[in-house]
Amino acid sequence: MANTDKFDMIASSYDSPGRVHIAQVSADAIREYVIDAGNKSAIDFGCGTGLVGLNLVNEFASMLFLDSSPNMIHQIKQKISDADIQNADTCCFDFEKEGLSELKADYIFMAQVLLHIPDVEFVLTRLYEVLNEGGQLLIVDFDKNENVVSDLVHNGFHQEELAGIMAKIGYKNICSKTFYHGTQIFMGQDASMFILDTQK
Repeated sequence: MANTDKFDMIASSYDSPGRVHIAQVSADAIREYVIDAGNKSAIDFGCGTGLVGLNLVNEFASMLFLDSSPNMIHQIKQKISDADIQNADTCCFDFEKEGLSELKADYIFMAQVLLHIPDVEFVLTRLYEVLNEGGQLLIVDFDKNENVVSDLVHNGFHQEELAGIMAKIGYKNICSKTFYHGTQIFMGQDASMFILDTQK
């Protein structure tokens, strides 16, 4: 995934109070869309140190923490071991470089991941292939923010434009809403976050 080297460098110090708070808020937003998933599988895509997924791991029969940064995966492996979590596994893998055809899941969620991905449509297509029929993809990310200027990330997304890309891929029942406003949460700028829910 884009910016993997950067994330490798900051993995050991990633869990700041601000990031922990945003992860909790994101996990709570995702949980609203997770219904009777006790026998379902989930992937925390671009999991980082697992801050979001660890808040949701008890909702599912199994969860795979997937990230392209080896150091981030090391951090989440340590957390899973320390907490003796039995229904979680990890995978270090870059969807932008190769496919993982045997991978399947009922739920995929990605929190503040899409903004780091240059070719959004390509990766969303790959994730569509991973979802089981009727499976759900949940995206948490920043609304478009003209105050953010960066060569490293997208400056957020227009929900309608993102929904259009996803409909073209084949996703259905697409709905989204802005659910959180925060101070200096996006590259030092005040910003809002949305959640988008869709099915295969």
